[in-house]
Amino acid sequence: MYFLLRGVLFLTALSLILTESGSGAVVFQPGKKAKFVAPGEEEINQTALELYGTAQTAEKQGNLKRAIGAYKNIVRKYPRDALAASALYRAAELEERRGNYLAAADAYRQLVERYPESPRFDEAIEAQFRIGEMYLAGKKKRILGIPLGKSQDRAVTIFASVVRTAPYGKYTARAQFDIGLAREKQNLPEMAIEAYQAVVNKFTNEPVAADAQYQIGYIWFLAARKGTTDAAATTNAKTAFQDFLLHYPHSEKAPQARANLDLLEHKETKSSYEVAKFYDKQKYYRAAVIYYNEVIRQQPGSTESNLAKKRIDQLRAKIGEAALQPAVSAVQTGKKKAEAHGARTAGTGSAQPGPANNEAPLPAPASDSSLPPPASLAPDMTTAPDHLFPPPGTSASSDASPSPAASASPAP
Repeated sequence: MYFLLRGVLFLTALSLILTESGSGAVVFQPGKKAKFVAPGEEEINQTALELYGTAQTAEKQGNLKRAIGAYKNIVRKYPRDALAASALYRAAELEERRGNYLAAADAYRQLVERYPESPRFDEAIEAQFRIGEMYLAGKKKRILGIPLGKSQDRAVTIFASVVRTAPYGKYTARAQFDIGLAREKQNLPEMAIEAYQAVVNKFTNEPVAADAQYQIGYIWFLAARKGTTDAAATTNAKTAFQDFLLHYPHSEKAPQARANLDLLEHKETKSSYEVAKFYDKQKYYRAAVIYYNEVIRQQPGSTESNLAKKRIDQLRAKIGEAALQPAVSAVQTGKKKAEAHGARTAGTGSAQPGPANNEAPLPAPASDSSLPPPASLAPDMTTAPDHLFPPPGTSASSDASPSPAASASPAP
């Protein structure tokens, strides 16, 4: 009997020591063997109020892990109790304090989803946004070991939760914009455009909508600089920047947008001029003149425009105006002349050299229907195309190097 009593006293003392240290507890139940449980679990049969008191006591003692366990037990066992929302919020705060940012964000998310009437709703949304921006930056010490891609994915998940649970909240537009930034960091321009377009469409009156519209243009601008073989990138970049200047003419980014437009227009002009020179060299003069005129239309007064005018005058003097007329007129004129000439020379067997080759087929304008439409033509949400940038290993255009000032993205 003496030894049995000593054993009971020893186990009781041991349970008290383990409980105070926060490493666990030994629970005794009549007719059952003693068992060890994790911190916070030993109060599972307590009421919500008792668990709340236990959690607060653990906090004061610095045992945050045990406090979190007790708070979460309230939510798990008594989800409809008046203390449940407060307990969940406090558990989220403690998780954040301990550096468990994903667990904290998840707890804040549960709060706004399960207890939308909680007075802590707005604070929980703000906390999620704060943690999302931490992952977006990818610089906090506690997440240095996380690869950048995964960090951005986690940021997107958190921001998407903010957008979903607080569609008209203070941080919603910015969270949607930050989804676009995260996708840009991941080099996923199609998904970034989709996110930015959602800002433009759904949060038109928010200041961040101007930034989103600019970024749409900037992504297309980068695609044009990369030397994509189609004209869609340049065209869509111009459209997006024009939309930006139309809706936000007084934005601090307006001068930058205009500078980028000038670069894009010069790129188009230079491209048309090169095509014109190619046809000119091949003696496809009609096609050459069409592109020379396009140069003049695109950038009147530019160096290329002046050279184009001069060359058109030279061609008129060399082969005559009729040879430079549109294809249909030239063909009809040629047929009539051939018929008249054939009537005059019938039976002679003589052959005359033909005029310069002016009937060369014009190249089809390059385009890629897989690319998303420009901002002003897009539906409520842009589609996700295959690629904005050419696959690795493809060559870029030789004029893909605008000035650093004009090519810098002003996104925050």
